[in-house]
Amino acid sequence: MQEEGKIKLGISIGDLNGIGCEVVLKTFEDARMLDFCTPVIFASNKTISFQKKELGLDINYHGITDASKAVDGKINVVNVWKEIPKINFGEATEEGGKYAIKSLRAAVDALKNDTIDALVTAPINKNNIQAEDFKFPGHTDFLAQELEGESLMFMVTDELKVGLLTDHVAVKDAPSAINPILIRNKVRTIEKSLQMDFGIRAPKVAMLGINPHSGDNGIIGKEDDEVLKPVIKEMSEGGHLVFGPYSADSFFGSDAYKSFDAILAAYHDQGLIPFKTLSFGKGVNFTAGLSKVRTSPDHGTAYEIAGKGKADHSSFKEAVFTALQIFKNRKEYQELTENPLQKQRIRR
Repeated sequence: MQEEGKIKLGISIGDLNGIGCEVVLKTFEDARMLDFCTPVIFASNKTISFQKKELGLDINYHGITDASKAVDGKINVVNVWKEIPKINFGEATEEGGKYAIKSLRAAVDALKNDTIDALVTAPINKNNIQAEDFKFPGHTDFLAQELEGESLMFMVTDELKVGLLTDHVAVKDAPSAINPILIRNKVRTIEKSLQMDFGIRAPKVAMLGINPHSGDNGIIGKEDDEVLKPVIKEMSEGGHLVFGPYSADSFFGSDAYKSFDAILAAYHDQGLIPFKTLSFGKGVNFTAGLSKVRTSPDHGTAYEIAGKGKADHSSFKEAVFTALQIFKNRKEYQELTENPLQKQRIRR
């Protein structure tokens, strides 16, 4: 657990054949990072040693048997496995997925047991992680099962925050998955996160239309008129600062997004294509709405450059700083709401 202000940051290593280990080690190769947190990597000494040697990185680490034994001022590696997994950089193998899940499960258990304070996950491959005991399309769905709360895939930078009504759902299935209950839940989750995790007192949320031009008054689909608009009207009348639906094609190019604290997109690519275009390398994937803090970089396994020492660790580093800041903000929010007479520092 957190002691003397030093946040214990758990890290799941991701696909061993991708760039996950590289971006993790490059981030903490800078010793100054240890001033901000105590990193706890869930893997094994031998695996980290192999990656370090292959990538030519100058980094020291401290092997431990359990996250509770993490030492401040050191890079801690929890020995989740004793065997030596075969690493084939750039290949999507069954073994790569198997050890990615071993690392993730151990990290999430530590998060639930409070032996780490927050979690940053390195990229996994959604295909090779599938197993009899793991049938999830990604981190978000697994964490939603393991942790309390209503999960929301929330892509964030200081300037832009995009949440999703539907995340890992086929485009053809997204419209039928969107209903009034889902919309209300996602709006409330995004509002709560903006208040609790980002210190925004009265958040303004923009909702993007489901169809091109938000349906053009029913000419290009009726979902916007029949599903989105009534709920937006109802919530707006109930005091929520939610607006829309806005036509997605011009919303970002016109800088309209700058007038809102967050945008709620109808489906995955509608939100993530503009987000990554505007923010790639600086963006962070945050699973909002859960009882614990989890972030990840905005990129995947990048097999094409794995093992070559070419990976840019900027987004992973941003994910680390974002997790630390959200953890602090959430702690402060809880203290303020427990004692409302205390001087508030929440902005707006």
